[in-house]
Amino acid sequence: MGNGSEKWRVFIAIEIPKEIRQRIAQHIASLRDEAPDVRASWNREENVHLTLKFLGDVSINRLEVLSQAAKHSAQNLSSFPVSIEGCGAFPDHGSPGVLWIGIEDPAGALDRLYDSLEENCARAGFPREERRFNPHLTIARLRQPQGARRLADLHQQKGFEKAVFLASDLLLVRSELSSNGSRYTTLARHAFVAC
Repeated sequence: MGNGSEKWRVFIAIEIPKEIRQRIAQHIASLRDEAPDVRASWNREENVHLTLKFLGDVSINRLEVLSQAAKHSAQNLSSFPVSIEGCGAFPDHGSPGVLWIGIEDPAGALDRLYDSLEENCARAGFPREERRFNPHLTIARLRQPQGARRLADLHQQKGFEKAVFLASDLLLVRSELSSNGSRYTTLARHAFVAC
């Protein structure tokens, strides 16, 4: 994995099934067609995921400890349903910077997983997240205010028809930034194994 002083940008996430990612890609394509003049960085289909914890730059020699913290959290859960529905933008007021598709957690399992992950990561020496957990799927980052509100309104008007999937594992992912956008590599996959 390279030398110990090297750092990788990493995050912990839940994978979104391919058929749902394809529907999201269709939603993105229709928005791009209707607002081609708005400057935005659109998320590629293969990069759509549900981030639970973004850690930023982590030393390579700490990745195994981080992976074990994620594993401990996954072992306390069984697979659970996640509902993808609703469209919105951050921030709520002023010029939107991010377009998102919403996540509903009907059983509260996602919140429990997040709390467990924060606890296990903190115990392993990784800082806690300061913001409140607000699960969502980022589909675009808007680069300029011109047309941003119009695009956000269009996104919300279109909506996203509800899709439900069974979350079955937790991923530790490396993010590499390039001029062509981010490239993600799964470093570890931990199944939810509690019965």
